[in-house]
Amino acid sequence: MKPLLLLLPFSLACIPAPEFVVVDRATVLEEQAGGSFPELEEKLARAAIVPHPVPLTPAQLEALGIAAPPIVERTGMTDADRVDGLLAQHCWGEARDGFIVATPKACHGAVDRREAVLLVERVNRARAELWRWLHEERPEVSEAALRHLWVKLHAEGVICGGWIQRDDGGWEAKRC
Repeated sequence: MKPLLLLLPFSLACIPAPEFVVVDRATVLEEQAGGSFPELEEKLARAAIVPHPVPLTPAQLEALGIAAPPIVERTGMTDADRVDGLLAQHCWGEARDGFIVATPKACHGAVDRREAVLLVERVNRARAELWRWLHEERPEVSEAALRHLWVKLHAEGVICGGWIQRDDGGWEAKRC
């Protein structure tokens, strides 16, 4: 029996201990490679809950059709000053017939469309009244001739870069 007792410690030494492998945890590198970013996920979750303004550039605001607030107060501007601004933005143009017409395809920049339409209607009515008055003052000259002369003289005073109609019906910026 003694020999068996002597062999017992040696036989136990040959039995290897079982290996323990933890499979439910990954290393930090594996978590990052797998897309687990708990800090960033928590920050995004908090940002989604708290409403905040979205910063937009002036160009993005103009693209959305929102006019940027004026740097200088415009209360002292006349209708002529406002029309010059519309002509310079190419949103409206001086037509060959003497009236101001919309040219939305060429427009660059934001414009309050409702306000511009009211302004242009007012200016066009005033021009028609002026042509009628000129004809009443000079009945020997036709209203069409008076209007043609007025358009020619008025074109000289249009703002540089303002949108004007060519003789062929196309549009161009006035050269100065």
